[in-house]
Amino acid sequence: MAKSERQKLKLLYLRDYLRQNTDASHPAGVQTLIDYLASKDIHAERKSIYDDIRTLNEYGTEILFRRGNPSGYYVAQRDFELPELKLLVDAVLSSKFLTQKQSAVLIRKLAALSSTHEAELLRREIVLSGRLKSANDRSFANIDLLHEAIGADSQISFRYFDRGVDRKKHFRAGIYTASPCALVWDDENYYLVAHSSKHGLTHYRVDKMEDIRLTGEKRIVTDETRAFDPASYSKQVFGMYRGSSKRVKLRFENALAGVVLDRFGEDAMLIPDGDAHFTLTTTVSVSPNFLGWLAGFGGRASVVFPKSVVGEYRALLQSSLTALPEENK
Repeated sequence: MAKSERQKLKLLYLRDYLRQNTDASHPAGVQTLIDYLASKDIHAERKSIYDDIRTLNEYGTEILFRRGNPSGYYVAQRDFELPELKLLVDAVLSSKFLTQKQSAVLIRKLAALSSTHEAELLRREIVLSGRLKSANDRSFANIDLLHEAIGADSQISFRYFDRGVDRKKHFRAGIYTASPCALVWDDENYYLVAHSSKHGLTHYRVDKMEDIRLTGEKRIVTDETRAFDPASYSKQVFGMYRGSSKRVKLRFENALAGVVLDRFGEDAMLIPDGDAHFTLTTTVSVSPNFLGWLAGFGGRASVVFPKSVVGEYRALLQSSLTALPEENK
């Protein structure tokens, strides 16, 4: 490429260098910028560097000058600040849906959005040992297929598996078919919420789905799927374990108000019940996970009504005692 043609790339090289190599603690002097451009076979003078930086600022890349030791120019504002990148890295690391390899690739891409110096602070996050991660490396491909099915208004077919004590996949009998409704993130896992002819509105863990295919059959839409709201669904379904949906009244000690608001949302209506307790009436999916969550509070929480749920709760507690080995009773 002729030198005159390489000069056209000058601004792009300069912008990339500043974005990748500078921050408030690591500015670059004018001579450093001139030397870098020279390594790309691009001639630059001090005056032209000042003009280029002014042009980049006008374009929207905020470049400031730092006086002191060291002094020089640096990119002051990026699409993502370091605390934001750390938050995203933590989200990737805590995701059980991703494999270790997928997590490492995503973290490297996130680190590339910062300067090389800040990327060093994120590099420690790539150590993934001890983290519970998925073994399904087709998770991303599954997500693409499910979004495609929703966009194409198509039903899907797939196989579904569980992991056994031998750590191997054990596929459930038959081929599943469903009408995909939405993808929901809960408990560091991705779930497909869909209509099933057998179970109605239900959900499947995406990393446990294999051989997903679009059938071309139009999705079945019911009143339940039409009214589906991800936020409400996540509040009602504990641990993404779906049971029968019921209106329940619960009673808690006042000290548990924060826990209840975290679980059911800031708009949950807490009704005082004496000086030390409050009640909450809400709709939940009554399942062993919900009852287990409640049992975790011991005598500080209880079910008031309906009687059927009170009975299920009592039966769960009694069965837990019965299951104890004789020597622990």
